[in-house]
Amino acid sequence: MSTDSNALRFPYDEAPVPGAVQTIADGVLWLRMPLPFSLDHINVWALRDEEGWTLVDTGMQSRATAKAWDEAFAGPLGGLPVTRVICTHMHPDHIGMAGWLTRRFSCRLWITRLEYIICRMLVADTGREAPADALAFYRAAGWDQRAIEHYKARFGDFGRGIYALPDSYRRVQHGEVLTIGGRQWRAVVGMGHSPEHLCLHCPELGLMISGDQVLPGISSNVSVFPTEPEADPLGDWLSSLAAVKASIPDDVLVLPAHNLPFRGLHARLDALIGGHEQSLEKLRAALDEPRRAIDVFEALYRRPIDGELLGLATGEALAHLNYLWARGQIVRERAADGVDRYRTVQ
Repeated sequence: MSTDSNALRFPYDEAPVPGAVQTIADGVLWLRMPLPFSLDHINVWALRDEEGWTLVDTGMQSRATAKAWDEAFAGPLGGLPVTRVICTHMHPDHIGMAGWLTRRFSCRLWITRLEYIICRMLVADTGREAPADALAFYRAAGWDQRAIEHYKARFGDFGRGIYALPDSYRRVQHGEVLTIGGRQWRAVVGMGHSPEHLCLHCPELGLMISGDQVLPGISSNVSVFPTEPEADPLGDWLSSLAAVKASIPDDVLVLPAHNLPFRGLHARLDALIGGHEQSLEKLRAALDEPRRAIDVFEALYRRPIDGELLGLATGEALAHLNYLWARGQIVRERAADGVDRYRTVQ
């Protein structure tokens, strides 16, 4: 899902270190928080408001993130209060410190409804045993017992990256206009990577805070999960990308959650859509004979799938399979052993 290197332009060569800031525009600051993964950072944004700062995304709950925020508040954020916290979506690297920040500054979390509710649901799984439905879901995808046992051991990890969520929130809806520091930011909601992912577009400044909806160097994971095994998130994702292209001009500076800010929004959207369309073509060709979800990895991914990537790879493979299945292009057959196999329609 690469983009022509000439299609994207990156006005900043380097990102700010944790605790420091980079000014993007008048009243718009770029901060970066550390993550303990191979993708080792998340970009967050401070927008100057009437009495302090509106923060967009928070980083994952950790001592390192708390230290970076403390340094930012004591330094470049000038000791001003946080007036609200906006989260683009419910993944721990985005919402993990929302509860810590909103309690510290006695302010409100702003987020779309499904992101808040589903985050509360997933956090409630912390410490719970993996449910039978989830185990059957991954067995149907072709996982062996070793992979199942690894999943059982790690079930409930989602909530460990999230400080206790606020018990109330302010709902943000698609098309709503938020006034921040006297400027208007329009809410643009997408689906696929998460249930109701929030982007913010400021026409006056020519900026779009894109979260994980549009990233310059990688494609966000689009997965099917055990809670909704017949979902069509890839269909939602492709529709959302097309809607973003139709509603936001190409000349914006995109402020993504990962990698560097860039210009060339429409070229990147075209590359993301085209990349998935190519993957679907490869998948259709691979299903000339019945295959399990784990058997189609070679058609979808350029690198081997090891144990750490198995969950993400399986979820995304199922997203592509469900897309074709929902449109009648393939059939799904469950064997007596509870394993699903997919093949093209004869």
